[in-house]
Amino acid sequence: MISKIVDSVAAALAGVDDGATVMIGGFGGAGMPTELVEGLIAQGAKGLTIVSNNAGNAEFGLAALLKAGRVRKVICSFPRQADSYVFDALYREGKIELELVPQGNLAERIRAAGAGIGGFFTKVGFGTELAKGKETREINGEMYVFESPIYADFALIKAEQGDRWGNLVYRKAARNFGPVMAMAAKTTVASVHELRELGAIDPEHVITPGIFVQRLVKIPRAATIAAGFKA
Repeated sequence: MISKIVDSVAAALAGVDDGATVMIGGFGGAGMPTELVEGLIAQGAKGLTIVSNNAGNAEFGLAALLKAGRVRKVICSFPRQADSYVFDALYREGKIELELVPQGNLAERIRAAGAGIGGFFTKVGFGTELAKGKETREINGEMYVFESPIYADFALIKAEQGDRWGNLVYRKAARNFGPVMAMAAKTTVASVHELRELGAIDPEHVITPGIFVQRLVKIPRAATIAAGFKA
């Protein structure tokens, strides 16, 4: 019987080695797999490259991972916000690297990795520092920049429901980067609030098919609400 359900966060994160590239879903607090990130801190891997939409908020979740000194590099769209002081301090001190990627480019670079596409040309970023060192090409009279896929060893994502095969359904905006990250990683770990019986999720409602998910762990909703997130 195929079952991708594991009984703990620690088991879900087994095999995350030093130097791994880890994608972390979420858009701010919406869809952030906070318990998985906390588990990563406890797990102890260091020298990580993190791919996420932002670089953490206050001192919880991703920001806590940065504060623990586990991250070598961040690839993201929004590294600086009103409460992103942990990343800001580390970057100013030269203790962390940053690859800044426009949000649409970030999503498409991740999607390209999952779709087996070797890269793509986009107008976004041409003529700016973001295009420095990258191939450019004129297409139909306009200039484009070549962007390469972003692959990961692990993707940590959050869903609303899942079954033992790993089929996932998300809650509203909590969906954000989860589906494309699941496709781009060698190992995708999903936390879910509800475990459904196989066949109980309407196939038309499945957003991430189980083929892209390797591990599934149930997180009580109360734990997420206590951490300050409801999505």
